[in-house]
Amino acid sequence: MSDEQWFYCLKHGTVEPAEACRAADRLGPYPDRETAARALDIARERTEAADRADREWAERGARDPEGD
Repeated sequence: MSDEQWFYCLKHGTVEPAEACRAADRLGPYPDRETAARALDIARERTEAADRADREWAERGARDPEGD
């Protein structure tokens, strides 16, 4: 297993190593270039999953205000 870390630069739309653009402009770290290249897809999937969980939580709360 490599200690390398890869990032997706939002400013340039490219995959880059740790020594490249500033942290505020990138997503990561990711374990390899291929995963970093999927950074936007991964972020979208995580956001959609969190949104679903929030909706489910809100629906349960509306049906059961006691949380039982």
